Amino acid sequence: MAAAETGSPRERYRAQVRAEIKERAWEQIAAAGASALSLNAIAKRMGMSGPALYRYYAGRDELITELVRDAYRSLAGTLRSASEAGAGLAGLAHAVRSWALEDPHRYFLVYGTPVPGYHAPDDTTAVSDEIMAILLDACAASSPEEPATPFGAHLEGHRDWAGDHPAPPAALHLALTFWTRCHGVLSLELAGHFAGMGFDPAELFAAEVDGLATR
Repeated sequence: MAAAETGSPRERYRAQVRAEIKERAWEQIAAAGASALSLNAIAKRMGMSGPALYRYYAGRDELITELVRDAYRSLAGTLRSASEAGAGLAGLAHAVRSWALEDPHRYFLVYGTPVPGYHAPDDTTAVSDEIMAILLDACAASSPEEPATPFGAHLEGHRDWAGDHPAPPAALHLALTFWTRCHGVLSLELAGHFAGMGFDPAELFAAEVDGLATR
């Protein structure tokens, strides 16, 4: 049972207000982008004073951090469910695309242009590391034992982005290639750059995924 359902009345009320603030924040982001996020505007929309809202979030950056954490948790949960259901590398890629298409603004908050003046706390990387670990597991299960290119071997000496995952060089190379290619196609699709080009972005994405998954 969620904390909002089991805490004191005051705690439940606080959780409800914080949740509504986040909902209003997403509305602002959808309308004008994350860089235009304004706690005072949210307070006005909710019929609150600015100082009253600041009792729930200390400032814009704290609110953005909470939205980023929620987005990462949502994607991690989506990939974890897909992985537990037996999805391979291609299945994970399509799960990412479905998640992104469901809410492009959420996708762009974590994988789009950085918000000017905002710096995410180090602990926000913990959930993103979980996302990468799921991908590395799938790559380790499907990649050859030897690195496909010299760059794959080079990655073995630069494992910081992979955390403590024991993936071999070939899996590191596949994961990095897979991640960048998938996000490249997704970012272009979500930004509308394929509009009017006469092809289905879903088919392009599938072709990219199939080409990588069968390497």
